[in-house]
Amino acid sequence: MVIDLSTPRAVSAAALYAAAMLTAAPLLSLRGTIITGVTAFVLDLAMFAYFGYRGSASEVSELSMVATVAVIAAFLNRLLYHLQTRLQSARDIAIAVQQAVLPDPPQTSGPLRFAARYEAAQEDAQIGGDLYAVVNTPFGVRCMIGDVRGKGLDAVRAVAASIGTFHEAALRENSLAELVERLEQAITLEIQRAGNVTELEGFITGLVAEFPRHGKEVRLVNRGHPAPVLFLRDTVRYVEPSQWALPLGMAALAPGPEHVDTVALPEGATLLLYTDGLTEARDKKGDFYDPVDRFAQSRFSSPNTLLDALLADVHRHTRGRRTDDMALLAITHISDNT
Repeated sequence: MVIDLSTPRAVSAAALYAAAMLTAAPLLSLRGTIITGVTAFVLDLAMFAYFGYRGSASEVSELSMVATVAVIAAFLNRLLYHLQTRLQSARDIAIAVQQAVLPDPPQTSGPLRFAARYEAAQEDAQIGGDLYAVVNTPFGVRCMIGDVRGKGLDAVRAVAASIGTFHEAALRENSLAELVERLEQAITLEIQRAGNVTELEGFITGLVAEFPRHGKEVRLVNRGHPAPVLFLRDTVRYVEPSQWALPLGMAALAPGPEHVDTVALPEGATLLLYTDGLTEARDKKGDFYDPVDRFAQSRFSSPNTLLDALLADVHRHTRGRRTDDMALLAITHISDNT
């Protein structure tokens, strides 16, 4: 209207009336969109009256255009509303799936404190191909973290199958080696069910940990997974396996007994389990993220504090870019009297 009033009569602002209505459609409610359309039509009609036009073909054509765009804007508003409703429903379902497949670990178990975080590579996704699980068993607390090869629904199905097997086997198998063998069998069957012909077409890198009820140590079986990070009072270091093994689902290529490493976990120590989405996060120069180097001088009072600081630091390193799923599981051994 201001442009109509401040320009010669030959200049028409009809396109801007239309732009106002189309802008209102995705931003306002249906009522607001209709009010914007009616207001635009009335103002355009008022401008014709102000300049003394009297129903020429061009006036009728312009008013018809404004009225038509008003109707289209209302239709677009309803269409976007229904799309947004469906999107929110899909997000709610994704959150429910994540909570069912990847429930939050227990916060405490004896002298152990737990915290977990999950970030999918796709910003709107809630779950991907990474997994973690914590089970309190008669043999102690047993944990697993893993990374499924591949993406999409096949990866989610593999995650669900792996976690289901882990929860059941962790309560039954006497030793960590037997537990990992059960996981190997289940994942191999899942690969075959999915139609993969060879072991090379499907696998899961995984690490299984056992914290005995008595003692200040942790037992680890690493099947091709990134080495965990151990935070001690005076050092931060990777816990490399004494013997490297192929990922879960590939045991047929290198059969043999599972190798269990035992690592001291004194009071105040924290063990960080993670997937390669952490260590393969890159900055703008292409440099990988190294948690040991970044936190060499840092100490944290709880696993939640550690993971919050770690995620904030990764986001600074990558400037918010996500290229892979990332699962984090931190376990802190505190004093029994704390």
